[in-house]
Amino acid sequence: MSHITANKKKLSARISRIKGQVEAIEKSLHVGVECTHFLHQVASVRGAIDGLMSEALEGHIREHLGHHHSSHHEHNELTHQHDLEEVINVLKTYLK
Repeated sequence: MSHITANKKKLSARISRIKGQVEAIEKSLHVGVECTHFLHQVASVRGAIDGLMSEALEGHIREHLGHHHSSHHEHNELTHQHDLEEVINVLKTYLK
Protein backbone atom coordinates (compact mmCIF):
# COMPACT_ATOMS: atom_id res chain seq x y z
CA MET A 1 0.00 0.00 0.00
CA SER A 2 3.00 2.27 -0.40
CA HIS A 3 1.36 4.07 -3.32
CA ILE A 4 -1.39 5.25 -0.95
CA THR A 5 1.14 6.36 1.65
CA ALA A 6 3.28 8.11 -0.96
CA ASN A 7 0.27 10.11 -2.15
CA LYS A 8 -1.25 10.63 1.31
CA LYS A 9 -1.09 14.44 1.19
CA LYS A 10 -2.70 14.68 -2.25
CA LEU A 11 -5.37 12.08 -1.44
CA SER A 12 -6.09 13.71 1.91
CA ALA A 13 -6.65 17.05 0.18
CA ARG A 14 -9.11 15.39 -2.20
CA ILE A 15 -10.96 13.79 0.70
CA SER A 16 -11.17 17.11 2.55
CA ARG A 17 -12.71 18.75 -0.52
CA ILE A 18 -15.21 15.89 -0.80
CA LYS A 19 -16.15 16.32 2.88
CA GLY A 20 -16.77 20.00 2.22
CA GLN A 21 -18.92 19.20 -0.80
CA VAL A 22 -20.99 16.67 1.16
CA GLU A 23 -21.47 19.18 3.99
CA ALA A 24 -22.64 21.73 1.42
CA ILE A 25 -25.18 19.23 0.10
CA GLU A 26 -26.49 18.64 3.61
CA LYS A 27 -26.70 22.37 4.27
CA SER A 28 -28.53 23.01 1.01
CA LEU A 29 -31.02 20.30 1.91
CA HIS A 30 -31.80 22.03 5.21
CA VAL A 31 -32.03 25.56 3.79
CA GLY A 32 -34.15 24.50 0.85
CA VAL A 33 -32.31 25.20 -2.38
CA GLU A 34 -33.70 24.61 -5.85
CA CYS A 35 -33.66 20.97 -6.82
CA THR A 36 -31.41 21.59 -9.84
CA HIS A 37 -28.80 23.21 -7.60
CA PHE A 38 -29.00 20.24 -5.24
CA LEU A 39 -28.63 17.79 -8.13
CA HIS A 40 -25.59 19.66 -9.43
CA GLN A 41 -24.00 19.45 -6.00
CA VAL A 42 -24.60 15.70 -5.86
CA ALA A 43 -23.15 15.31 -9.36
CA SER A 44 -20.08 17.29 -8.28
CA VAL A 45 -19.51 14.97 -5.33
CA ARG A 46 -19.83 11.97 -7.59
CA GLY A 47 -17.22 13.47 -9.91
CA ALA A 48 -14.92 14.12 -6.96
CA ILE A 49 -15.32 10.54 -5.72
CA ASP A 50 -14.64 9.26 -9.23
CA GLY A 51 -11.45 11.34 -9.32
CA LEU A 52 -10.34 9.96 -5.96
CA MET A 53 -11.02 6.41 -7.10
CA SER A 54 -9.22 6.98 -10.37
CA GLU A 55 -6.12 8.33 -8.67
CA ALA A 56 -6.00 5.55 -6.06
CA LEU A 57 -6.70 2.85 -8.64
CA GLU A 58 -4.03 4.17 -11.00
CA GLY A 59 -1.48 4.06 -8.19
CA HIS A 60 -2.53 0.54 -7.29
CA ILE A 61 -2.29 -0.70 -10.87
CA ARG A 62 1.11 0.89 -11.41
CA GLU A 63 2.43 -0.44 -8.09
CA HIS A 64 1.06 -3.96 -8.18
CA LEU A 65 0.58 -4.73 -11.85
CA GLY A 66 3.28 -2.62 -13.48
CA HIS A 67 5.96 -4.07 -15.70
CA HIS A 68 8.61 -4.08 -12.95
CA HIS A 69 6.59 -6.77 -11.16
CA SER A 70 6.22 -9.01 -14.17
CA SER A 71 8.57 -11.94 -14.11
CA HIS A 72 8.56 -15.51 -15.27
CA HIS A 73 8.97 -16.74 -11.72
CA GLU A 74 5.91 -18.80 -10.76
CA HIS A 75 5.39 -17.04 -7.42
CA ASN A 76 5.37 -13.63 -9.09
CA GLU A 77 2.88 -14.89 -11.66
CA LEU A 78 0.55 -16.06 -8.88
CA THR A 79 0.92 -12.76 -7.04
CA HIS A 80 0.32 -10.86 -10.27
CA GLN A 81 -2.83 -12.90 -10.97
CA HIS A 82 -4.08 -12.31 -7.41
CA ASP A 83 -3.48 -8.54 -7.72
CA LEU A 84 -5.29 -8.53 -11.05
CA GLU A 85 -8.29 -10.32 -9.54
CA GLU A 86 -8.40 -7.79 -6.69
CA VAL A 87 -8.51 -4.88 -9.14
CA ILE A 88 -11.25 -6.56 -11.16
CA ASN A 89 -13.32 -7.13 -7.99
CA VAL A 90 -12.88 -3.52 -6.88
CA LEU A 91 -13.96 -2.28 -10.31
CA LYS A 92 -17.00 -4.55 -10.36
CA THR A 93 -18.06 -3.29 -6.95
CA TYR A 94 -17.41 0.33 -7.86
CA LEU A 95 -19.25 0.18 -11.18
CA LYS A 96 -22.45 -1.38 -9.75
